[in-house]
Amino acid sequence: MNKLKFTKMHGLGNDFMVIDGINQNFNPSSAPISRWAQRHTGIGFDQLLLIESPQTATADFRYRIFNADGSEVEQCGNGARCFARFVYDKSLTSKHKIEVETAGGIIVPCLNQDGTVTVDMGVPLFASEQIPFDAVDEKDAECITHQLVVGLETINVTCINMGNPHAVIVVDDIMHAPVHRLGAAIEAHVQFPQRVNVGFMQILPPNHIRLRVFERGVGETQACGTGACAAVVAGISLGLLADDSPIKVDLPGGQLSIFWQQQPEAHVMMTGPVQTVFEGEITYL
Repeated sequence: MNKLKFTKMHGLGNDFMVIDGINQNFNPSSAPISRWAQRHTGIGFDQLLLIESPQTATADFRYRIFNADGSEVEQCGNGARCFARFVYDKSLTSKHKIEVETAGGIIVPCLNQDGTVTVDMGVPLFASEQIPFDAVDEKDAECITHQLVVGLETINVTCINMGNPHAVIVVDDIMHAPVHRLGAAIEAHVQFPQRVNVGFMQILPPNHIRLRVFERGVGETQACGTGACAAVVAGISLGLLADDSPIKVDLPGGQLSIFWQQQPEAHVMMTGPVQTVFEGEITYL
């Protein structure tokens, strides 16, 4: 039998099982992650976050993310904030600014004096092959907004990679948007070979949006950090939002602040809260 210490955390209701893989042995490939993720019979979480030693000389840590279905993914913005708070609170580092390896690239979280965490989420990617998105032709591949045929509907989706793939849809009212029906259909659409996270964005001008996100391998979550970044980048790129001040993003679990200026190699900055829920230990085969 294996004993594993963990911490339950959340960022705006997007919740995580966080594991220190530096000071204890943990093999995610042999762990029953999907069973642990169950709300009624397990610990209950959207993602499992694993902290490991870095594989490159410049990074402080390596950070891996596993969805509730057990699949490993590249990036998680709310998870990055929880990660930063975890390694500092557990005295794994004394730094307030941390360089972290992820499967989606290097990110840099910074702990703020007010308890929030700001994460440099890197440069958004727009090319179809970077999403990845299988465009229907060369002209389609050069656009960031694509017409996606979903059943009998044609949906305009703006595709952005924020360390993981996102498709953003502009809607008039997120409360009446078909998040679960369209989200599930688009997540598994044949033109997204690695599946995709689907964001439904309502614009509240000039610098405010509402957002719901259907995450691949999870379903709709209370909040999605990379989804908030992707939505803001999409809104600015489409001329629906201004890039002269932070954009407030209202998610079901609370509010994030996203800043991005539309210029080459500009990084997306995300700021939001984080909360530790409880500490636990689990035994498994």
